[in-house]
Amino acid sequence: MDRRSFLVSGAAAVAASSLGQDPKPAESPKQKKPDAKPFQLRYAPHFGMFSNHAKAPVDQLQFAADNGFRAWEDNGMINKDEATQRLLAAKMEKCGIQMGVFVAHGDFKQPTFASGKKNHQDRVLADIDKACTVAGRVNAKWCTVVPGAIDPRKDAGYQFANTVELLKRCCDKIEKNKSELVMVLEPLNFLNHPSLYLTKMAQGFALCRAVGSPHCKILDDLYHQQITEGNLIHNMDRSWSEIAYFQVGDNPGRKEPYTGEINYNNVFRHIHKKGFKGIVGMEHGKSEGGKAGELKLIKAYRDADAF
Repeated sequence: MDRRSFLVSGAAAVAASSLGQDPKPAESPKQKKPDAKPFQLRYAPHFGMFSNHAKAPVDQLQFAADNGFRAWEDNGMINKDEATQRLLAAKMEKCGIQMGVFVAHGDFKQPTFASGKKNHQDRVLADIDKACTVAGRVNAKWCTVVPGAIDPRKDAGYQFANTVELLKRCCDKIEKNKSELVMVLEPLNFLNHPSLYLTKMAQGFALCRAVGSPHCKILDDLYHQQITEGNLIHNMDRSWSEIAYFQVGDNPGRKEPYTGEINYNNVFRHIHKKGFKGIVGMEHGKSEGGKAGELKLIKAYRDADAF
């Protein structure tokens, strides 16, 4: 504002005051209300994804609900204290948000399943025991299991047999805990996670069929599978009976939809058309920072969900 404009506006304010009137306040820009309409699929953000709009975890859950999200996931839920777990579970219930996966077991270096060694087996079974307790506190139905690294000293057939045997024991452990928990086995890509035992959808399908339990299913992370083998819809259809959970992220970059090469509008339409009622975890980062980046992410899911 130049000096002349400043003096004119100041005089107007004085005149208004002399008449017993308040100066007309400047109009503030209108804030666009969030779209609370639920998405067609149950997309699940995670803590930190909306931290520029809401700091406290319970406020992040509220922000997500206000923007139409009806699910949430937290890989680290098992490491939170009991009071925090119960607080978050109560807030999710109040917001109408369903708890998605948390990580029950995930070793990226040791052959925890493929080796058949007792010390590895004992550790895995203890993790599943703990996961059953946490699932009960936070109303979780699914937990992620990464079956460790390959055992280069064993033939593929022995590794498969060892993995199936331990998975069956994990299912027995869940039954003994009187839990409805479902372990979802996540095939991971060779680029980010080299030397892991489980990498492909067909392999996950074979494991789940061999175990033959409703407590052992597949987590189809489409970011990982785009890198490993592509052919996303084909492999989805072939493995459908054993898929219980999805996670997403575009490739390259592992950010929100429309930042890479995956046609997520087409993929989400296919998942919806097949009648999937579970959760689609948003296990990725954001292409932009700040509040603008968070709003961009929400818009990307609104666009991808428009079918």
